Amino acid sequence: MKFDQKYQALLQEVQRRGLPDVEGIRLCFQVLSLASSIDRDCARLLAPHGLSEGRFVLMFLLEAASDGLAPNELAKQAGVTRATVTGLLDGLEREALIERRVDSHDRRALRIYLTRKGKQVAVRVFDSHGRWIAGLFSNLTIHERGHLALLLDKAAGNLCVGGVKTCR
Repeated sequence: MKFDQKYQALLQEVQRRGLPDVEGIRLCFQVLSLASSIDRDCARLLAPHGLSEGRFVLMFLLEAASDGLAPNELAKQAGVTRATVTGLLDGLEREALIERRVDSHDRRALRIYLTRKGKQVAVRVFDSHGRWIAGLFSNLTIHERGHLALLLDKAAGNLCVGGVKTCR
């Protein structure tokens, strides 16, 4: 696998400095390069539909919610701030993919719904995007996929985020 240029440069510097566990560092940069490549491909595949990953996620969540969702619930489910959701919704609304409606139970609140056009785009994009995502690891056997998942979970145990591990 070809590393991103920045990781190639960093790896050369790691080797020059003689840091310990160069192979562990190389593996981290390989995972980061793969993630960057997936992100770039995702953006490239969504762009013709006028979607970013953030917009795509909101449409996916809305498509599953026949009663619509409140903006704060969308933010929570998408794992982003309410300000970010507002910006994403503004863009989707400009493209006539969503509409904001007054909540029938609380006239002070809003609910977000996909428009007819939004539903059509959603069906088209979700199908092709789902096939693309599924194909990312299609050359791995079921056993290899399970093994990779276990190894990634094991490596994630070394992260210093969310109180998983005490970092120095």
